[in-house]
Amino acid sequence: MRIAFAGTPEFARVALRQLLDAGFDVPLVLTQPDRPAGRGLKLQASAVKALAVERGLALAQPRSLRLDGKYPNDARAAREALEAAQLDAMVVAAYGLILPAWVLKLPVRGCLNIHASLLPRWRGAAPIHRAIEAGDTETGITIMQMDEGLDTGDMLLSERESIRSDDSTATLHDRLAALGGRLIVEALEAAACGGLVRRSQPAEGVTYAHKIDKAEAAIDWSRPAEEIERRVRAFDPFPGASFQQAGETVKLWRAAVAPQRGAPGTVLSAAEGLLRVACGDLSLDLLQLQRPGGRRVGARDFLALRSTLQVGATL
Repeated sequence: MRIAFAGTPEFARVALRQLLDAGFDVPLVLTQPDRPAGRGLKLQASAVKALAVERGLALAQPRSLRLDGKYPNDARAAREALEAAQLDAMVVAAYGLILPAWVLKLPVRGCLNIHASLLPRWRGAAPIHRAIEAGDTETGITIMQMDEGLDTGDMLLSERESIRSDDSTATLHDRLAALGGRLIVEALEAAACGGLVRRSQPAEGVTYAHKIDKAEAAIDWSRPAEEIERRVRAFDPFPGASFQQAGETVKLWRAAVAPQRGAPGTVLSAAEGLLRVACGDLSLDLLQLQRPGGRRVGARDFLALRSTLQVGATL
């Protein structure tokens, strides 16, 4: 089978590597244009582009695929490349561009999406983050036949993955990326011999995983401790849950619920390596923190640099 691949971040790179290692012919890779990154804001290639260059694959980086959009020349060039590739199917994983109807209809077997949830739960841009934030105990991967809706296409394959009590988006992402790579290979191998069964998504249980906004990072200490702790894990590595202290934005990367109570945002303990802050119901022990420009450190090291942080202070 001749497979085009469209994807951008590390999650997609894992799937592309699995397809290549399984022997699929990938005549064309689509990924987002290089973006400024880091302190110097130098243009940085996506994880998928890096692998495509390493493997010598043909690459396209259109800014849009809409023929009637802002970048019609990009879209026309991409269309010519896709048509020339004579595709059996197209695999899409965290690409970041909307696929118009002409793309969906072009491959013989259409476009297959690797989605990081058990559809129809958590359709949308941030399914891993939102599953952890909501306190879900399991998620998974769904291989979906794409249509013009937002993650509304028929399901082809799915497999469950438990969410551990200490999972962050980073750790869960890595397991789901590996699972997604394995399942897309299985799906395409089954499709090649007519063994894929399409199932409509159920109408019940639909939720939307809205894109993460940096404004969500600020911790609201009036919320329940368990809810804040989940959000800390959900926002690791991006955007990082944070609070203000001594005029700085401090990021909180790990926390644990504690039974002590107090006025929300009040420091209940700040000695002997224990930094405890009251929440809306119980409290949180802040276990791993990071100052601007610094590295992640434990509470003991953080407190050693914060001699003014005392019991009774308000964050």
